[in-house]
Amino acid sequence: MNILFVMKHRGNAGNTHAVADYMRVAQSFGHRVALYGPPLDYLPDLDFSTRIEQFDKVVYLFESELYRVNPLQEVALLNRFSRNDRLILDMDGMYNPVVYLDGYDRNHNSVGEHDEWIEFYHALSDKIAKPMMKLNNFAVETEETGLKIDHRREKALAFYGYDPTLEMEQAAFSSKGQSLQKKWDILHIGHNWWRWQQISEQVLPAIEVMRSDLEAIAFIGLWWDAPPAEGPEAGPEEAFRSDPQWLQKLDIDVSTAVMYNEVVATMSAARINIFTQRPVLHHLRHLTLKYFEIFYADTIPLLMLDEAHAVDVYGPAGKALVLQGDRDEIADKIRDALKRPDYYASLVSDVRQHLRAHHSYDHRLEELVSLLES
Repeated sequence: MNILFVMKHRGNAGNTHAVADYMRVAQSFGHRVALYGPPLDYLPDLDFSTRIEQFDKVVYLFESELYRVNPLQEVALLNRFSRNDRLILDMDGMYNPVVYLDGYDRNHNSVGEHDEWIEFYHALSDKIAKPMMKLNNFAVETEETGLKIDHRREKALAFYGYDPTLEMEQAAFSSKGQSLQKKWDILHIGHNWWRWQQISEQVLPAIEVMRSDLEAIAFIGLWWDAPPAEGPEAGPEEAFRSDPQWLQKLDIDVSTAVMYNEVVATMSAARINIFTQRPVLHHLRHLTLKYFEIFYADTIPLLMLDEAHAVDVYGPAGKALVLQGDRDEIADKIRDALKRPDYYASLVSDVRQHLRAHHSYDHRLEELVSLLES
């Protein structure tokens, strides 16, 4: 099967790395996966194509932006692929009722925006896949209403997978608990997109009480030191909220995002990587690429997830890597990870084994092809 992905092309954000994994794995099964569009210099390793007649199925991957190609290209795609040959991947929970969490994060800014998405999805395809292990009912009740969701169209497709060939060797820690060749004690890699509430209420207060015990710390990603230059066009102001002075006071190094093929090596330069997820996506139990990338790296992942969800994804060892609680509990967990790296390395080894068995890209590709054929 030849599968064409239509999505926004970004090398330092989004789902590029996952599609690159599908490209690599597909070849060994006689399939082809490509991105729609002309080749791009900044993504030289990826297969691009505009020869839509060479493809059997098209997958529209939508994030928080209703990305559309130009009208002539859209007409050509719709003429080439029937409704049954089109699949929508709803990565950011847009095919849900309006979700508004704690007066902070939300999937839609208004009912009108919600209706625009639902109307477009219904016009485009009868199959809408969500990056979840199973469908659930984690919606938040609100008084806002809009166009009705057609639950018959919804499918659970975990989508993101684990490729053992990308694992970095766990070789950076000595039995005495001293890290070797590490640039940072703590690293958070990810954009400041609906992250500040969790960072400011849990992570930074914990770092503050133990800062004298830590060496270098870094936050790598967009918008930690300033909001987007585009202003309101980039998204709601609250999504980019931050306090650069606080980060500077804690001597936290802030730098811009790295390309998708540099993420794992960058994570491996830190003793601990803290994993956070956008609140709406965590609430909806959506998986993201970072769930799996962080376990490729030679590092100790500490996961800001609830325990039940961590066990669902990572198996029993995932529970021991959860980072939750008040300021002091989080600080104690970080201290313990720095003090007992061998123990935490054994947890990472157990999780890796679980991921190889249950989340391989071979299995993910099989699920994707099956859904496209249904």
